[in-house]
Amino acid sequence: MPVRYSTPAIILCEFLGSLFLVLSAVSPIILFDQVLESGIAIAVLADSLAVGFVLFGLIEIFGPISGAHFNPAVSIALAITGQTKWTIVPSYIISQILGGIVGVLFSHLMFYHQIPKILSISEKARSGGNYVAEVLGTFILLIAILLLIHHQSDKIALIIGLLVGGELITTSSTMFANPQVTLARIFTYSQAGIRPTDAVVFIIMQLVGMLLAVGTWKFLKKNQLPKL
Repeated sequence: MPVRYSTPAIILCEFLGSLFLVLSAVSPIILFDQVLESGIAIAVLADSLAVGFVLFGLIEIFGPISGAHFNPAVSIALAITGQTKWTIVPSYIISQILGGIVGVLFSHLMFYHQIPKILSISEKARSGGNYVAEVLGTFILLIAILLLIHHQSDKIALIIGLLVGGELITTSSTMFANPQVTLARIFTYSQAGIRPTDAVVFIIMQLVGMLLAVGTWKFLKKNQLPKL
């Protein structure tokens, strides 16, 4: 019989997972770009490795408890497809957003002795083709999650970690593909940031990508043939 967990336990796991996901996305940019001065190219490459590895670990750790969403788009998609109850979705989203913002805070605190800033409003512009990249990035992330769950894959953590790490250096936006990550990164002074006006459009594009993924999943499920 599978182990079940209470709502507070699920919320805590989503908070912690979101915290460390954002930490892994922001800290390498600060470290390699601003502290070590290795340049933004090296920083983004390090970021893709960090996010991919950390996400793999977080899904393995918290997946059995909360499902390891760490992403409002994932929580909403799973509710639309009947795999998560709508009643718990607000709790998921709130814990994810709070976790992400705390993740930025801790990213800054770790380097406070070198860069004495806590939180700030980003002025980093991410417009134009980046909007298209967010639709594509969110689509491939969500369709992967939905299909891997549908086929009961035991390699979800590995595949999602590899996919996100790879897409981070493939998409022009460096693949946010996550509304809570987008909101959290408004508050970083680093090159990982995003200005509020672009963040709003990013979130809209992410929801579009999510809906396209749900539609694609429903089409594929409807056209699944019975086993011979």
